[in-house]
Amino acid sequence: MATETRTHALKAKEYKSDIAPVWCPGCGHFAVLSALTKALAYLELPKERVALVSGIGCSSRLPAYLDTYGFHGLHGRALAVATGLKAARPELTVVVAGGDGDGFSIGGNHFLHACRRNMDLTYIVMDNEVYGMTKGQASPTTAPEWSRSKLTPHGPGVRRFRPAAIALAAGASFIARGFAGDPSGLTRLIVQAIEHRGFSFLQVLSPCQTFRPEQTEWKQQVHPFDGEPAANDLEAAARIHADDGMALGLIYVEPLPVWQPLAQPSASLAEIEQELSL
Repeated sequence: MATETRTHALKAKEYKSDIAPVWCPGCGHFAVLSALTKALAYLELPKERVALVSGIGCSSRLPAYLDTYGFHGLHGRALAVATGLKAARPELTVVVAGGDGDGFSIGGNHFLHACRRNMDLTYIVMDNEVYGMTKGQASPTTAPEWSRSKLTPHGPGVRRFRPAAIALAAGASFIARGFAGDPSGLTRLIVQAIEHRGFSFLQVLSPCQTFRPEQTEWKQQVHPFDGEPAANDLEAAARIHADDGMALGLIYVEPLPVWQPLAQPSASLAEIEQELSL
């Protein structure tokens, strides 16, 4: 990654690395990559002031495709890594990327507490309602009756995870939903999420052409949220629970206290070790 000082605003393509994405043709994640680079260019963020952290999965390949700082972490642990990074380097713009399996299954506990902590992070979850990298198993957001997977030939049979509702209950201060088929709208939401001071959660409906080809119908099913974003959790709860899961836009935003770590200790490492020794 280049770290030289630039005197001109970067174009979106300049935020991309020279590594070609290996996603399947038609994958919605291509649009997320494009929208993210356009958002970074719009915000005129220097590359060396941006860090993208991910877990494991198709969507978590994203850091390799950006010419910024990046960290490809363990399955479900992206938010934990990003929290530590933001605590140590608060001046960085830290963006976290993942999928519905990585974020809501093995990473579900980290998701809850990242919302509750409300650090200044942006979390983009590319939701295709399936484990794409590991050949099409049902994920937490898969409908209970979906039966195309060989592992669940009669469907998962359990209620699906509702990301926006969980994020609200856990304490996130910014909740939005975008669609890979609406790149301009998605770019605007990413800009708003990064600009928001606090934990910004952005669910992106990102179709999987390989294991969920029926998701091409999402383009006809999505629709905008009506009215202005909710400004408190009670309004947001009513809005989310009346939603069909296909409404797009900013759902809820509220200026809540942002958690920040205490100032760095003035003691040396040796002094800290001595104090903690038994």
